[in-house]
Amino acid sequence: MRSFLFVPADSERKLAKGAESGADAVILDLEDSVTADRKAGARETALAYLRQHADETKRPRLVVRVNALDTGLTDADLDAVVGGRPDMILLPKAEGGAAVTHLDAKLTAREALHGLPEGSIKILALATETAASLFVCGTYRNSSPRLIGITWGAEDLSAELGAETNRDEHGRFTSPYWLARNLSLAAASAARVQAIDTVYADFRNMDGLRAEAIEARRDGFTAKMAIHPAQVAIINEVFTPAADEIAKAQAVVAAFAADPSAGVVAIGGVMYDRPHLTRAERLLARVKG
Repeated sequence: MRSFLFVPADSERKLAKGAESGADAVILDLEDSVTADRKAGARETALAYLRQHADETKRPRLVVRVNALDTGLTDADLDAVVGGRPDMILLPKAEGGAAVTHLDAKLTAREALHGLPEGSIKILALATETAASLFVCGTYRNSSPRLIGITWGAEDLSAELGAETNRDEHGRFTSPYWLARNLSLAAASAARVQAIDTVYADFRNMDGLRAEAIEARRDGFTAKMAIHPAQVAIINEVFTPAADEIAKAQAVVAAFAADPSAGVVAIGGVMYDRPHLTRAERLLARVKG
C-alpha cells in the first residue's frame, strides 16, 4: 500500500469521492474530523459503507480510525464497525505496544461475536501524537500479529507540546517533529511492519507534497497519508518503484541466488552486499503486494 486517504465517516459524499480517488486505502475517520455530536451518526454511516463495499473485489483497503483508548469511545466505535468487516483499524494516540495489545483483545472478542476469523482485522498504529508515546516507540515489536503498519502525526503532538507551529518558514518540520518522525520510522523497522509517513496538510501545494514524499521514501517510508483526494496521484507515483529500480533489485536477488554462499556479488562493476539483498527483497515484496 502506498497511499492512505482520510475521509470523514459522517460524509457519504466524501466517502464516495474517496473510493474514486485511486488511494490504496481509504480511512473512514471517526476521530478528529467528526464532532462529538455527529459520532453516533458517523458510526452508522461507516457501517453502511463497509457493508456495501466489503465484498467488492476491486476496491481500496477499508480502514476505520477509531477514537483513542483514553476517550471512552473506542468500544462504541468497534461495536459499530466490526460487523462491517473493515480490513484495518487505525489506532490514534497509540502509546506503545501495550496499546496495540489492548486493541487486539477488543478486536478478538468482537470478531468472535460476529463470526469472523480471529485476526482478520489488522491494526495500524498512529505512534507519535502524545509526548508519552515518544518514549515507548521501541515497544511495538511482537505486540500483536495484527499490527501491519506504524505511522506518525504532528498536529496533536504540537498541541500537547504547546508549540507555536510544527513547521518552519520553509514548510519543513521543526526538530521535535523530526524526532517523532524518525522514532516512528525506527519503530516500524524494529516491529517489521510498514512505515507510513504522515499527512502533508497544505493540500494545494503539490510541489511541497512531492518533495516531502520523496524525502520520506529516501529515508525508508513506503507510503504516505493523504487528507485530500488530489494528493493521492502524487503519493502513488512517488511510492511506486520505478522500472529501473525493479530491474536492479531483480538483478541483485538473482546474483545472490546464483551464489548463495556469497557475502558480496558484483553486478556491472558495482559491489553489492547482504544489506543490498535485503533492500532488494523488500522492494520486490512491495511490488508483489
